[in-house]
Amino acid sequence: MADTGLYQKQANELSQKLWAIANDLRGNMDASKFKNYILGIIFYRYLSERTENYMNNELLKNDGIQYEEAYNNNDLREMIEQWSIEALGYIIKPEYLFKNLIRRIEKPENDDDKFSVEDLERAINDVTGSTMGQRSESDFSGLFNDMKLQDPDLGDAVSERTELISKVMSRINEIDFMLEDSQFDVLGTAYMILIGLFASDAGKKGGEFFTPTGPSKLCATLASFGLDEAKTVGDCTCGSASMLLEVQKHLTTGRVGHFYGQENNASTYNLARMNMLMHGVEYQKFDIYKGDTLKDDKYGDVKMTVQVCNPPYSLKWSADKSFEDDPRYSGAGKLAPKSHADFAFLEHMIYHMDEEDGRIAVLLPHGVLFRGSAEEQIRKYIIRDLNRLDAVIGLPANLFHGTSIPVCLLVLKSKRNGNSGNILFIDASKEFSSGKNQNTLEDKHIEKILNAYAERKDIDKFAHVATMEEIEENGYNLNIPRYVDTFEPEPEIDLDEVADQIIALRKEMKEVDSQLKPYFDELGLKFPFGEEV
Repeated sequence: MADTGLYQKQANELSQKLWAIANDLRGNMDASKFKNYILGIIFYRYLSERTENYMNNELLKNDGIQYEEAYNNNDLREMIEQWSIEALGYIIKPEYLFKNLIRRIEKPENDDDKFSVEDLERAINDVTGSTMGQRSESDFSGLFNDMKLQDPDLGDAVSERTELISKVMSRINEIDFMLEDSQFDVLGTAYMILIGLFASDAGKKGGEFFTPTGPSKLCATLASFGLDEAKTVGDCTCGSASMLLEVQKHLTTGRVGHFYGQENNASTYNLARMNMLMHGVEYQKFDIYKGDTLKDDKYGDVKMTVQVCNPPYSLKWSADKSFEDDPRYSGAGKLAPKSHADFAFLEHMIYHMDEEDGRIAVLLPHGVLFRGSAEEQIRKYIIRDLNRLDAVIGLPANLFHGTSIPVCLLVLKSKRNGNSGNILFIDASKEFSSGKNQNTLEDKHIEKILNAYAERKDIDKFAHVATMEEIEENGYNLNIPRYVDTFEPEPEIDLDEVADQIIALRKEMKEVDSQLKPYFDELGLKFPFGEEV
């Protein structure tokens, strides 16, 4: 399991450096804009260094020649471009390598060699252009759309825009992103740091696109529990893809056949694709789709081994009558209510579960456990008819960006094996470390929850294995206090001890009165605490 302390140390170091970059930009534009430039340039640097690493350390390793020299050789260029497209999905020409753009910023050979913001624009257009008509086109299309290098907010003149972008590029060049450390989600972490540094209308919604480390790790670990590898892994509201990537870390072999994700926000859809590539996931092995999951299921007939999800809580949706014929929602006989789409997301995930060994770990508001009407019917369908609900875990309040409400984590399995006659309940609401703005689910808390899930037995005031008969007796209400009794009796009061304390206090008060009364007498004032002392 990754060390949360190390992650925090890395995040703090990155935060300090991003603060310096943000200070260069914040006088020019809103935070919701400048994060796009920082993230875009970080990603471009990654693509550039990935090209060099692949060419020099893999493709040309035994040829005694470096990438730039090989590319500039007319006899080799076509082969080099072909390998780059097939292996990486894109081509970055030597002149557009990030290190060469930095050299032109910091040590130009002459005036003609000086960097211009238009050079970066040409470089980006060239990279995305190289994917046109290739298998990788959909993975790279529009990735840099949010980084508008001609935006007047950067400066009215080319020279002004060049000066600002040059500063950002130079500062990003100084950062060690520790990309070899697969535990560190550079883009996702940078995104949340930037959101936190400067409040903005767009920034306040940042938590929708990024699940904090603790809940993300818990979800991924529970969803992949006992698995060596996963044929398919999906997240239908994938945000920055941090949870998708987290799953891979908790598979014994780390092998994932294919990643699937869907995201409705255009900027975050780009961020997710960048994140996948920056974490070494080959473009052939992931599909991230743009679209509204509830309205437009991009997965088709794909079935998933592992699914994780942190959907927007209690989202309003149309619940249009036409959805009654949608195979994702038709089984329960009722649609999730317009005011709460939580169960619609869960039903979507259940529909895409692999029938042999599908697993789900999803974060939802507590209301899904006990709300009535249509949600009660859907809950019964999932528990009684499908028998897929494996565990209900209550988490602490204030774990998430943008909301302080406590949430629950539901674990579902398509084959429950020996546990088909029960559901495990865990009350982990007190498992957190408090922070100034947000509580944290740390490794020790995650380990306690995982151990309880693995042991699957009653633990006083923490866990209970409820039989299906209990569930039925409770009318399929899953509210955790019905199953896990965390009541702490008030300590008994020793009345004799209290009486002794009162006597001691009265004696002490009399002694103080004795000291005060002479001063009142000397001043000719009436003593306010009684005549007798």
